[in-house]
Amino acid sequence: MKFYSLNNIAPEVSFDTAVINGIAPDKGLYFPEEISPLPTSFFENIETFSNEEIAFKAIQQFVSGIVPDDVLKDILKEVLDFDFPVVEITPNIGTLELFHGPTMAFKDVGARFMAQCLGYFSRSTKNEVTVLVATSGDTGGAVANGFLGVAGVNVVILYPSGKVSDIQERQLTTLGKNITALEVDGTFDDCQAMVKNAFLDKELLDHMKLTSANSINVARWLPQLFYFLFAYKQAKSKGKEIVFSVPSGNFGNICAGLVAQRLGMPVKHFIASTNVNDTVPQFMLTKEYNPKPSTATISNAMDVGDPSNFIRIRHLFKDDFEALKENLSSYPFDDNQTKNALKEIYNINGYIADPHGAVGYLGLKKYQEQNPDTYGIFLETAHPVKFLDIVEETLNVKLEIPAQIQKVMGKTKKSIKISTYDGLKGFLLKS
Repeated sequence: MKFYSLNNIAPEVSFDTAVINGIAPDKGLYFPEEISPLPTSFFENIETFSNEEIAFKAIQQFVSGIVPDDVLKDILKEVLDFDFPVVEITPNIGTLELFHGPTMAFKDVGARFMAQCLGYFSRSTKNEVTVLVATSGDTGGAVANGFLGVAGVNVVILYPSGKVSDIQERQLTTLGKNITALEVDGTFDDCQAMVKNAFLDKELLDHMKLTSANSINVARWLPQLFYFLFAYKQAKSKGKEIVFSVPSGNFGNICAGLVAQRLGMPVKHFIASTNVNDTVPQFMLTKEYNPKPSTATISNAMDVGDPSNFIRIRHLFKDDFEALKENLSSYPFDDNQTKNALKEIYNINGYIADPHGAVGYLGLKKYQEQNPDTYGIFLETAHPVKFLDIVEETLNVKLEIPAQIQKVMGKTKKSIKISTYDGLKGFLLKS
């Protein structure tokens, strides 16, 4: 399987080169040369397969020729060692819990998969790779945990100062070893712009090998398609058309879901639910893509004004707006609506969602107003404890702190403050 740049200037590359490059030399995102549907029998009998078997069948075509089958199976065994349950909220609505991994966020799977792949690629070389990643919340902790102690890989995480939760900050600033946190005086978009600039800086690239662990990287992005297949396996018996509502920031997760659909997964529709950072909802109304500075919200992992992966979604549908609209809807919601949704979900059956899951629930409810005879699954992308103050204050409850979170609470935060790209470049050139 080859991967090509969406800017169509850089040469096609193999999976390992796409992972190590992160972004193509022509600044484009990598995309697989083809997506071959899985046999119909796979979906007919999906209940008989384990999660590891499902993931293997789904991802094998994308890594074939680079990652041997036995190695891929070992990687997936390491990556998928926790559960992905669909929990019923109402007879027509379930939530897919993606927070049972080590950092209690959906990004654990992609981060661990990429770390395992990079470790495999670097087994026969002494060249170090620096993983550069911007985070609006959960990516940093997942990447830090996934790459912690991986030989030959150094990780540098940029996060916006004062715009991530206390627990999220602790998860990326307390590990040490091969992990460094850079605290940026700015927004997530500023962090992401710095990362992109680094990949275009010849002086830096001559000095070191850089790659990215954001969802622009194919090894971080593609494994997210597993979630949707695991959910389909559980919801298939409902006997209704299935729709997914995905809390969306950089749009990597929902893009991976659309790839799962392209693999043949029977799903009626996807809803990209956003907070007030509504670049994509506006595009779906106007057909005009107008990125803008991000606005801080209580669902901070979605505070993205120029989502990187939306270009992949447009490409998946050959930039045919009508085809896209048939498969995707997108709605924005503000913080008050989000808090009210947290209360509504809790009042139904005592379920405690996080602010991102609440936004997903709102998008699903809006879609089901016109499509009531569907089974809707909204993605619960992070454990509510990661947004402790907001959830406890909104619901007037006291959350129990899980073991994964307790182990970082007493550790000392260590970060390096920067405010400009020159600050990032100076740090990297000295490292």
